[in-house]
Amino acid sequence: MKLRWAAGSPFVRKVTITAIETGLDDRIERVATDHRAVDSDLVYDNPLGKVPALIRDDGSVLSDSPVICAYLDSLHDGHKLIPDDPEARWQALNLEGLADGMGEAAIAVMRERNRPDGKQWADFSDRQWGKFEQTMDWINTNGHILDGPITIGQIGLACAIGWTAFRMGDVLGDWQKRWPHVAKWHAAFEQRPSMQATVPR
Repeated sequence: MKLRWAAGSPFVRKVTITAIETGLDDRIERVATDHRAVDSDLVYDNPLGKVPALIRDDGSVLSDSPVICAYLDSLHDGHKLIPDDPEARWQALNLEGLADGMGEAAIAVMRERNRPDGKQWADFSDRQWGKFEQTMDWINTNGHILDGPITIGQIGLACAIGWTAFRMGDVLGDWQKRWPHVAKWHAAFEQRPSMQATVPR
């Protein structure tokens, strides 16, 4: 398999952590991709022009991290990141969706901040950051969803928090005090070898 990837993407990191946790990492060849280039050939693998994209052994391509992670999770016989138990499954997938939304919102804020002065849309940034904060509030209040064995939702959340802390620490601020339950969970979760091997740089 081949993974079209770019450094710094929280969604690429989510796929990489999934590959490590499922024991499939050594079966995946990394293909560094400049997805921002106008003439990038990424569109031939993913018409959206986004990373990650996974080229399977038969040449077919899977796009979007939830699909790729679900596929990888189907290839091994160990602990499943997407649980078989129906209720646990929906909880994990719901958390993954919330986490991915947080990551997308944080990226949108950073892109807006990088616009030239006079061309930034403050209302848009505020709405996007509000999504991140509201979701963290909800997860912190419903902290039981972080309990139990590792799931794809936990991986997604750790990636969203890690990217935001790395890229926009000034905006995130002292988040550990604001969301203590999430912070306690994250401090333990980020000690996993798969997390340590994929720290944003």
